[in-house]
Formats: sequence, structure tokens, C-alpha cells
Amino acid sequence: MLRDPATKYRPFPPVDLPDRRWPSATIARAPRWLSTDLRDGNQALIDPMDAEKKTRFFDLLVKVGLKEIEVGFPSAGATEFDFISGLIRDDRVPEDVQVQVLTQSRRDLIERSFASLEGAHSAIVHLYNAVSPAWRKIVFGMSRDEVKRIAVEGAKVLRDEAAKRPNTRWQFEYSPETFSTAELDFSLEVCEAVAEVLRPTPEAPIIFNLPATVECATPNVYADQIEWFARHLRQRDAAVISLHTHNDRGTGVAAAELGIMAGADRVEGCLLGNGERTGNCDLVTVALNMYTQGVDPALDLSDIDAIVKTVEYATNIPVHPRTPYAGDLVFTAFSGSHQDAIKKGFAAQSARNDGLWEVPYLPIDPADLGRSYEAVIRVNSQSGKGGVAWVIEQDKGLRLPKRLQADFSRHVQALADETSRELNAADIWGAFERAYLPGAGDRFVLRDYDERGAAGERVFVGRIAIDGEERSLSGRGNGLISGVIAALADSTGPTLDVVDYAEHAIGHGAGAQAAAYLECRTPDGRIVWGVGIDSDIATASVRAVLSAANRA
Repeated sequence: MLRDPATKYRPFPPVDLPDRRWPSATIARAPRWLSTDLRDGNQALIDPMDAEKKTRFFDLLVKVGLKEIEVGFPSAGATEFDFISGLIRDDRVPEDVQVQVLTQSRRDLIERSFASLEGAHSAIVHLYNAVSPAWRKIVFGMSRDEVKRIAVEGAKVLRDEAAKRPNTRWQFEYSPETFSTAELDFSLEVCEAVAEVLRPTPEAPIIFNLPATVECATPNVYADQIEWFARHLRQRDAAVISLHTHNDRGTGVAAAELGIMAGADRVEGCLLGNGERTGNCDLVTVALNMYTQGVDPALDLSDIDAIVKTVEYATNIPVHPRTPYAGDLVFTAFSGSHQDAIKKGFAAQSARNDGLWEVPYLPIDPADLGRSYEAVIRVNSQSGKGGVAWVIEQDKGLRLPKRLQADFSRHVQALADETSRELNAADIWGAFERAYLPGAGDRFVLRDYDERGAAGERVFVGRIAIDGEERSLSGRGNGLISGVIAALADSTGPTLDVVDYAEHAIGHGAGAQAAAYLECRTPDGRIVWGVGIDSDIATASVRAVLSAANRA
């Protein structure tokens, strides 16, 4: 890398727009969406989609709610042409969906594109040619007038080919390709010339797509370009301004959002951002960004995992686990402090009655996208007591007291360090069983018991196996728990002092069980915990005492 990159690279010039309005605008409604997954996305693949994959992807786009779908580049070859014409021939395009095809501004390619759409009830033909200085000088060796003439001649062919097919409702789109690196006045001049040929009206507007073919500036510059164009376009009411951002600088989504604020009506992109080089605008991210601001994106993304599965199958590109909204790990917390905040957030959320979503670290409710809460908190060596307690509660219904959470987290941390991997719910439950529930090698095992006496003067009588030998024990106390402790103290058991006790039901109805948690102090000052689970709360309490005795 150069120590002085200015000797090789020039900063992008700002747009002279001192009274820009977009910074104070907000996004209040969804734009028109166009998916270009089957065209721009497809041409970016190492192995382009075959007809079966494209058909499956097309069906997904329709299901999600896309009303405008760019289905291909019909003049590229027989595969593209046959797929597009097959969609129409097989009546796979719903009445409320417009398919779109892309063509360069050449007569033979335009004619081929119209032929692929023969019989369509409604379609968009998208014409483009590059207009920026680098393309004019380096690629084409043409003047401004020559480049504009290419656009105008293509527009005339569009007009004439559409006239031959009056049974189809046609809409035209024109892209001054490389708009973001072209002179604004020239892009406007070419678009105005195209409009003069096609004669758009407010009832039948032309689509002017203003692409950031290569992203070369910060998103605010693109927004300035969009606002400047919209303010200078003569027939603004007869035009739909469309955005087509790329992600070369990593800000394709931001550029699209600022472009909407600058007055654009339509956004082109791919469902999860696939596209040439670093990708196209990610439509899922833009749409769900709106959703989290209370704006209906007019797309159904409620089964995000099915969308990811189909996109990965069709493109053979895995979706990164940190992809916004769609990645496997975007709603997952491993860090202890994050887990604690999320756990408290869910508890507070359940107590709300206004329906508003407010959970730390989760800008959207995972359930809105078909994700389960069980996947939100996952445990590894970075996790804390809150995360461990969340997993136990979600998986087994146990609501561990806070100090028991801290005690148990030590066991989980030891297991995580030992295994050097993420722990699943089964791992955590196994650690809990080993730490607190009856198991082989326990010194005290309950066989049977009875409780007698009046309130405040209870007698525990039980049969307990001690070191494998079954014995009859009895103890007197002001309640069942103190009676069990007294019975153990009178035998060879430990002396325990109760510090705290908690209990709750697990589940509902006749099959519900009960959990009892007992915190005790031994004569030498150690704290030990006991846990008991049984269909009867009294028996669960007895088991909790024996559990603590075994730990002591």
C-alpha cells in the first residue's frame, strides 16, 4: 500500500447541493421493490442457476411478495431465453407480478428480448448503456453525443417493438449505467432524450434507474445525486426513480436508504445481497430495517430460514452467520453480560401490556422472522450465569434462584473449558443432573417417607439408604424440611442450616411437576445447594434436602 494514496487515487467530488433536503427526511413507507436475483445475482455466480433452480427461486420471490422481478437477460443465450419464455408459456407469472428483462441498447438484442416476453400480460423491458467518462473514453472511445445517440436509438426500438404487441401492458425502464460516476447534467440529458422518444405520462410512467454500478463515494454523495436528479427532471410526475446500489465500499444498504430519503420510489437488489464483486443491495436488510422502525415493508419475511435455505440452494453460496437478520448467529448471545441483559429483557417484555418491543441487543423480535427463542442464548466459555439459567429454563422449565445460577455456572464453565466447544442444552442438563440431582454414588437416597404431627410440630419418618444400607430415620421440626434435616443430623448425616428456600411448578395441569431449591450452610461455613424435582411439592422438598446433604 502507498504511504500517500493521493498520488494514485482521487477523492470523489461532492455534489453542489447546499439546500439538500434528504438529511431531514424519514422513510415512512415502503418503496417499490425489484428483485434482480435471477439476472444480476445469477450472472455473478461461478455456476449460474439452471432452469430448476431459477424456477424455485422465482416461486420464492413471488411468495415473499415481490411484484417486480427481473428474470433474466434473454439475448444472452438459449438457456435464459427459454426460461423466460417458459414462465409465460406455463402461466407461472401471477397477474399482479411484472417480469422484467434486461437488454443492452442494440436493435437485435432488444428484438430478442421482446420475443422472450411474447404473450405476457404485463412486462418491463429494461434498456441500458454506460454514460460515465471512464466508459466513454476507455471502453467505447465515444463522445457524449454518440453515447446519447445509442440510448435514443434503443428507446425507438423499444417503442416500435411494444407497438407490435398491444395485448401486453408494457413499461419501460432506462438505466444510464455508471450513473454514480457520471456527470449529473449528462445523465439527466440522456434520460430526458429517452423520455422524449417514449412519451411517459403520470398514468404510464417511465422508470429511470440510477445505478451505483461501482460504489465510489460515501452514501451521502449518492443521496445528493438522487435528489439533484429528481429536482431537475422535467417530468418528475411521469417518472419512477429507481435505485440500484452495489456494495463495493460496504455501504450498499445505507446508500439505498439515503436514496429513498432523497426521493427515490423504487429499490433494486437481491434478497440477501448476492451480486457482482461485493454484491448488490440486500433487500432483506433494507426491508427489515424499515420494519424495525414501524414501517410495513410490504414483503413477507416471516420464515427467514426458508428464504435462506432456498437462496443457498439456488446460488450455492452460504449465507454468512453474521448476515443482518438472516444469519444463524445474529440473534445469538454467547457473552455473559449480553445474555444477562437479554434474559432480563425477556422477563420485562412478558410484563408489558403495550405490545411494544424493547429487549436489549435484539432490535427485532426473532419470532417475527420465524426464529425460536431457544436459539437466542447459547453457552460457551464466554457465557455467564444468566445464559446458563436461560437455557435451563427454556429447555426444562426450571427457574433457578440467582445464587444457584452462580453456583451452577461454575460447573458449566468447568465443562466448557474442558471440552473447548459450545455446550448444547443436553450438555447443560447433564451437568445440572450431575451437580444436583440423584445419581450413582450418592450417600443419601430417599426410599419412602411419612410426615406426622400438627403445624409447628412436625415429625419426619423415612426410609433412606445411607451408603447403600437402608435405614429408618426420624426427626422433629417446625416443618417438613427442618424435620428431614434433624433426622439426618441425628444419624451420620451432616448438620445443615437453611439459608434460603424456593419452589415453583414446572408446567401446567395434572401432569405438572414441582421443583424445590434449598440453599444451606454447613458448620464450617460452606454454602451447598440442593435441588428436588417431583410430582409432589413436599417430596420435592425432601429430595432437595437430601441433595444438599449429598453435596455437603
